[in-house]
Amino acid sequence: MKELIRWDLSTMHGDMIMNDLTLTIFGGTGDLTYRKLLPALYNLYVSKQVVNIRIVIVGRRAYDHESYCEVIKPWIKQFVRLPYRDQAFQMFCDQLSYYQMDFTDEQAYLPLQAFYQKHQMNHHIFYLAVAPRFFDIIAKGLHHVTNANMGSVVIEKPFGEDLISAKALNKELEAFFTKDRVYHIDHYLGKEMVRNIQAIRFTNPIFSNIWSHEYIEHVQINAMEEVGVENRGSYYDHSGALKDMVQNHLFQILSIIAMEPMNLYTRDEMHARQLQVLKHLRPVSNLNIEDTMVLGQYFDYQKEPSVASDSQTETYAALRLFIDNQRWQDTPFYIRTGKKLDRREMEVIITFKRVMPDVDPNILIIKIQPNEGVYVRFNIKKPGNSEDIVPASMDFCQSCLDINRINTPEAYERLLLAVMQQDSSWFSKWDQIEASWQYVEELKQRYHKENLPIYDYLSYSSGPQAADVLLSKHQHAWQKSS
Repeated sequence: MKELIRWDLSTMHGDMIMNDLTLTIFGGTGDLTYRKLLPALYNLYVSKQVVNIRIVIVGRRAYDHESYCEVIKPWIKQFVRLPYRDQAFQMFCDQLSYYQMDFTDEQAYLPLQAFYQKHQMNHHIFYLAVAPRFFDIIAKGLHHVTNANMGSVVIEKPFGEDLISAKALNKELEAFFTKDRVYHIDHYLGKEMVRNIQAIRFTNPIFSNIWSHEYIEHVQINAMEEVGVENRGSYYDHSGALKDMVQNHLFQILSIIAMEPMNLYTRDEMHARQLQVLKHLRPVSNLNIEDTMVLGQYFDYQKEPSVASDSQTETYAALRLFIDNQRWQDTPFYIRTGKKLDRREMEVIITFKRVMPDVDPNILIIKIQPNEGVYVRFNIKKPGNSEDIVPASMDFCQSCLDINRINTPEAYERLLLAVMQQDSSWFSKWDQIEASWQYVEELKQRYHKENLPIYDYLSYSSGPQAADVLLSKHQHAWQKSS
């Protein structure tokens, strides 16, 4: 007898035990599904964390079950965390059903409902691994599926294409699925070291007691990529760095770093604390926009596939923001993100105030990717008869150990399993999304209203030179800590 996927689900919708859950992935032939979702599901299968789950892959291409499994095999081999084995892969594939349909055709959902009925699939999770412009179309189509509104829906960022469309989409989804069953997934919130920020800050008095403007000079959040838009040009050209990275991933990290301590360690309180941070960002109307943001675009971006030849979409953004509350008054928070830069790196850098002008500042770096770990720089007396002060460092590389890499779940593993268990921890809430959308749109509108340029920068450089001016006040610390 073939081994079943072990998915130990808790109760859902009252006292009803879920033992026949169906996960439907719209966008089953896209990069997200190939690179992230299916490898994550395979890892959950191999680690025996799942039971009685059926996975329906929806795509437009003319695959049957066997041909689809052949298509995904090399992706699984390349991107799984746990060892790939042919037998395990075949058993995993036995859980998959490929269903060909045009999900933009509302009438195509009637045959989909018949497919669900035929296979007695009644308890649903719908994963919308598609561009935001299709979310509303799929939601309307699911009205034709029995019990669809009793299931859950997972949507990827950006949540809508602007604030107006995001509000409309949220209203549509919450009306159909209800608020508690809409999961706004941000895979950065599943990353090991993002989850570690709270532990580092709140369980170490050497940090928690000095986590404020009194001791911290500035904070940096860097998210650099070496790759360009690759085959995502049609999506990215309607998004750009601000929507693709700042409005969601980086504002989430900002709010986790800057939030007030929690009285009760519940996810609802954490959401509330994060929302307070976003609402206390210095109003855009009070900012000098030239001293706040620089946008850039790498050379030859306009020649990328599916990108407009006259595109003004930014592929780089640098921001200097402030949080107007008692804890963070006048402490700058720098955000940098961009494509085709000189390195792939994501990290949070906390630079503390100098005790003496000629002594290097203490620095705490939380490394998120590609390496995971914590770096601390502090000062000691130079060994010997000298009284000079020199920097020393401690560098913990969590991902350098094979056992840590193997035993640490990927972000999508954690988040997929959380949806199955109806755990909304580490998912974005609508009020946070709305506040982030509002702020980023105001920033972008001010930037364009003042006719500030989209600066060119060379591929595999550090970004546009104009960003160096924005960061010049702390450039010395920036270079030393990077």
